[in-house]
Amino acid sequence: MDCHPWGSMARNKAEPDQGSLQAALSQAHELYTKRHSASRKNYEEACKYMPGGNTRTVLFANPFPLTIDSGDACYLTTIDGTKYVDFLGEYTAAIYGHNHPEIKGALQRAIEGGWNYGGHNKLEPQLARLICERFPAIDLVRFVNSGTEANMMAIATALAVTGRKKVLVFKKGYHGSTISGRVQSGKPTINLPHDFVLGTYNDVQGTQDLIESLPKDSLAAILVEPMMGSGGCFAGTAEFLTTLRRLADETKALLIFDEVMTSRLDYHGLGHKMGVTPDLMTLGKWIGGGMSFGAFGGRKEIMQLYDPRTGSLEHPGTFNNNVFTMSAGIAGCSLLTPEKLQALNTLGDSLRRQIEDALSKRGVEGNLPITPVTDETQSPALPKMFIKGVGSLNAVHFAGLDKDLLQGLFFHHMLENGIYMAQRGFTALNIMLMEEHVAQFVQATEAFCDKFASFLR
Repeated sequence: MDCHPWGSMARNKAEPDQGSLQAALSQAHELYTKRHSASRKNYEEACKYMPGGNTRTVLFANPFPLTIDSGDACYLTTIDGTKYVDFLGEYTAAIYGHNHPEIKGALQRAIEGGWNYGGHNKLEPQLARLICERFPAIDLVRFVNSGTEANMMAIATALAVTGRKKVLVFKKGYHGSTISGRVQSGKPTINLPHDFVLGTYNDVQGTQDLIESLPKDSLAAILVEPMMGSGGCFAGTAEFLTTLRRLADETKALLIFDEVMTSRLDYHGLGHKMGVTPDLMTLGKWIGGGMSFGAFGGRKEIMQLYDPRTGSLEHPGTFNNNVFTMSAGIAGCSLLTPEKLQALNTLGDSLRRQIEDALSKRGVEGNLPITPVTDETQSPALPKMFIKGVGSLNAVHFAGLDKDLLQGLFFHHMLENGIYMAQRGFTALNIMLMEEHVAQFVQATEAFCDKFASFLR
């Protein structure tokens, strides 16, 4: 049954064209605008004081973003009163769902004890112990306030330790607002002014050739996610990650694993699951109980440089040890047992397999890429729609000339079916989601595939 006025447009075209997709998207925007008038009004007010009404680029959505009023369990409610099942999970930070009683209790205890001490608090060593015991790659750890800051500090540490300047990152990789491999020729960037070298993710021979082409003793660090999170949930192959470990050893550069997102894909982190140990590891988001948080840590001989008694490096930060994050982090890390994480990742694997099956049954076929596509003319055999991911983190992709239109239509279609996710197709499951919610997601995706079948084959 078609539940949208624009639902049947693509099916009825004998010769589908981009114009019909554009018309469908325009009608989806009209329906969205009509149903979310309060969100639109709030956005227009925000535009008076913030550029584009925005202070966090990733949250913008066309024609305007929704304004969330509250969250509870696995649900989000907008100021228009529309309720959604949350499949975005605050880009992995809200792994606990919303308003979790154990996190809420931890924050309440922090409030009762006051905050902004200007001194050490008793919670710091507790959270540090939980992190060091959980992640074998981390002998010693330091706290910061975001994943971006954690990666900034890891790079700065590598430069200080090695006395070198070059940092290898990968195309479409993302390590925070100032460290991105999403650079485009001729466009300005807010990347830090490091001497970045850009490689291709999962390209073993290409990466080896690139590193060998660099001047001797110039490479300070290799910064990589074991699975690209914001880059589209492309998992690093065992050969690729193992090669990076070998190349770092051979060049005496530091291997840094950005596990701000991927640390939730195994109790000990995805790098550990893949059998590769970095020199430094960065964390964030969920580790702080969903509060503002980041951390970097690694081998003892490296991290001891920050020991105020004997080390040579300083690292201040007013809110590094704030009591809200320390308290919420302890509660959250204690809550996410190996069994809890395994169940969550199993649920995510099930979602991905069901969507793969749905696409296959509908004849949506092609060669799945193992790295983000930067030039589709070189990959003509890509499926028009596909899903990538590991465990509880997944991303639905589109390819071809219509990919942007289809991505926008998919986003609005899922909203109309009660599913909240990233406009770019990214999903991060939380522990409050159940199989019935995954079934809702899969059914909505199947309905989308049926409505726009002629554009997907």
